[in-house]
Amino acid sequence: MEECKPSEISSSKMFGGYNKRYKHFSPTLGCSMTFHIYFPPSPSPSHKFPVMYWLSGLTCTDENFIAKSGAQRAAAKEGIALIAPDTSPRGLSIEGEAESWDFGVGAGFYLNATQEKWKNWRMYDYVVKELPKLLTENFPQLDTLRASISGHSMGGHGALTIYLKNLGKYKSVSAFAPIVNPINCPWGQKAFSNYLGGNKTDWEEYDATCLVKKVNDVSATILIDQGDADKFLHDQLLPHKFAEACSSAKVPLLLRMQPGYDHSYFFISTFIDDHIRHHAQAVNLPTPP
Repeated sequence: MEECKPSEISSSKMFGGYNKRYKHFSPTLGCSMTFHIYFPPSPSPSHKFPVMYWLSGLTCTDENFIAKSGAQRAAAKEGIALIAPDTSPRGLSIEGEAESWDFGVGAGFYLNATQEKWKNWRMYDYVVKELPKLLTENFPQLDTLRASISGHSMGGHGALTIYLKNLGKYKSVSAFAPIVNPINCPWGQKAFSNYLGGNKTDWEEYDATCLVKKVNDVSATILIDQGDADKFLHDQLLPHKFAEACSSAKVPLLLRMQPGYDHSYFFISTFIDDHIRHHAQAVNLPTPP
């Protein structure tokens, strides 16, 4: 389908590379979607860049990270492309989709909804299946087999759960202030009950604290930064729950509590270079025979 091919809608040079925004029709979601790619400066026409997917948080679009994080400086230096998708389907006019900021539009939670009303909310399949295929078919300068994944808040939840369910697809994962135990916090309970229904066993498939107890072959260290002045720390984010689960499962976790930092992009931009380096190191490691 020709309309599924991405068309470029903006381009801005930055640190020798380019932020480019694209629009395409998504068969997975049943609507038009936008995404950003930051292409680092290329050493040669045939060079292929590894990729880092960034999943954004509640209310965000594909633009927030690209405009606010400053990640392009380190990405240009390390030679890693940044891929920033949107956070939900848009324009479907589902009743109630825009009534609250923490559910519906801008709040896809990176899952595949099972409830009929929200059947188009399949951001898990979009991020894990459709988008990598689209990138591989349309951008020969990207090496999607060398991929890592990161995100913030709801997107941190997305990055961790997608990584833990697809260890063969991603070389590394990191997160800023992620929602790590959504089955036990108000944001997650609201989203999961509406998207997934009342069976809480189904919810556990999208809960990083539950998932990490089931995996036994996580070798790359999980990096999480969390501000200790984050107003959502104790009722929504619950990093100690994930830390306890990682410890029990013997999964390597570097959880850095950052004194005085909040939940904002001021926090993200302060520490994003560490995350870019974390992923660049992982995606550039030689593949074991």
